[in-house]
Amino acid sequence: MTLYIDPPNWPGHGRMWSHLISDVSFEELHAFAERLGAPPRAFDGDHYDLPSRRYEDAVAAGAVQVSSKEIVRLLRAAGLRRPKRRRAAG
Repeated sequence: MTLYIDPPNWPGHGRMWSHLISDVSFEELHAFAERLGAPPRAFDGDHYDLPSRRYEDAVAAGAVQVSSKEIVRLLRAAGLRRPKRRRAAG
């Protein structure tokens, strides 16, 4: 079981965020996120958004640190990449 996390480089809502993924299954990802205490609303289609304050917790729990580009590559290679949802105009 390997989970991956990128550095908290993504701004939003006054914080910086990381992406947590699995390269095996969403079940594995959800189980890991639950153990971390990440709320279900943090799941964004193919990853969990974790605030920077939780980055070290995820690494201590076993998530492997990788670049943001590697996150996308791993998701695609595993067939788990989901396209971004389109927002309605206006």
